[in-house]
Amino acid sequence: MPKKLVIKVTAGPEAAERCSQAFTVAAVGAASGVEVSLWLTGESSWFALPGRAAEFELPHAAPLPDLLDSILAGGRITLCTQCAARRDITEKDVLEGVRIAGAQVFVQEAMADGTQALVY
Repeated sequence: MPKKLVIKVTAGPEAAERCSQAFTVAAVGAASGVEVSLWLTGESSWFALPGRAAEFELPHAAPLPDLLDSILAGGRITLCTQCAARRDITEKDVLEGVRIAGAQVFVQEAMADGTQALVY
């Protein structure tokens, strides 16, 4: 079983179930002791900003702010550099603990030994 999990979420509220699944899998992984790296890309980029996760609603799903807190407590969250730039999001705008990095870092993480990469 891989000891590291890299998850890229490309969806936001427009594909709520897919978005929620990515955050849920990341939070469960982190809570299970797996090293988790969640990448926010596309419309999920907005969840790197304070208060945005609280606006997300999906019946029968864990609240996104709780999932984010779990991931940050036991893993890492990265906002895609290009996605941030297209939305005028900078390092000073994001939640504490969220970093901004590019494709080179994603590929490096995804290709590391013992890593499973998932894209939602």
